[in-house]
Amino acid sequence: MKALLRTIRNYLFYCGTSPDEYNKIRKDTYVSNFVVWRILHFFMAAVFAALCLTALANDLLRSNIVIYLAAFVYSASVIVFFFVLRKDSPFAQVIIYLSIFLLFLFGCFISKNNPVAPATTFIALLLITPMFIIDRPFFMALELSAASVVFLTWMRYVKPYDIWMVDVINVIIFTIVGIFLSIIANAVRIREFVLTRKINIQKDTDELTGLRNKGALTREINAFLADSATSKGILFVLDVDRFKSINDTFGHDVGDSVIEQLGAVLRKMFTDSEIVGRFGGDEFVIFRKDTNDRDTAFRIAADILAGASEGVALPETGQRVGASIGIALYSGAETGYSELFKKADTALYRAKNDPESSVCVYE
Repeated sequence: MKALLRTIRNYLFYCGTSPDEYNKIRKDTYVSNFVVWRILHFFMAAVFAALCLTALANDLLRSNIVIYLAAFVYSASVIVFFFVLRKDSPFAQVIIYLSIFLLFLFGCFISKNNPVAPATTFIALLLITPMFIIDRPFFMALELSAASVVFLTWMRYVKPYDIWMVDVINVIIFTIVGIFLSIIANAVRIREFVLTRKINIQKDTDELTGLRNKGALTREINAFLADSATSKGILFVLDVDRFKSINDTFGHDVGDSVIEQLGAVLRKMFTDSEIVGRFGGDEFVIFRKDTNDRDTAFRIAADILAGASEGVALPETGQRVGASIGIALYSGAETGYSELFKKADTALYRAKNDPESSVCVYE
């Protein structure tokens, strides 16, 4: 029994995945919902505008014209919001759930205007809306249950008792069906997100160090530089001193060991807020966002060199390995990663040829 309850809880809150897996792809689901519901609000605005115009010429629909107009104004207002908000904004999720609930209210009004007929529009919404949002099914279960309670309570005083009893049976059945559809649909789609994320990680990961590879570095730093809201950053280019000599003297296995050790040092030093990866060979790249302070750059460089000195050694001999760092300060002038990298790489070349310092900032 405990295992069954645990499974139900897992599917209601994490769509059949682990909490860790779900949390890692949650922002991806926000973005997906944002894109889908921005399109749906355009569709809703067009439909309600058409209904408003039709109601002006149709006596049967004229009693609903205020509802149609209010729904159109709401949909148009949300479209404006969706062009202002970030795609992964939690506030956008709140707006989406509000839109769903207002759709259910629309279903209530339609049923109220024809009290002698079963509530087909409301029941259709119970089945359709869960298919258009990716989130914890628990929240959709609350949404469907709350909408059903509002509908049945309101319609009890509007509809004939025999029609209302038919609605009670249908609404209860289709609320449960809607919840199960939400659980199944979300479990399938969340697993797709998890699988896609794993594939992308494998594609973007350097096999030797577990850090980002050249492609991932280029893409992520270019994306940062292209963002008009950002204009500060520090690019570090790091390589191992006399690495060719290490390979020639001790062999490529030892050289690979040095690369692995340095990758482990960098992975331990930096978090996801920085972009860290292996550019190729013995060359590593670190990009620190939202600051271009020289003192900060030198402090980080000193920490990297200290970490490398303590954490990287040649096998068997225990001989410590040195490194050199070139730095380029980003102030919004460079338009692409390659331009910024060339500056840091030029500074690295100067650092390697400077007997007094292992760090150089591009001037």
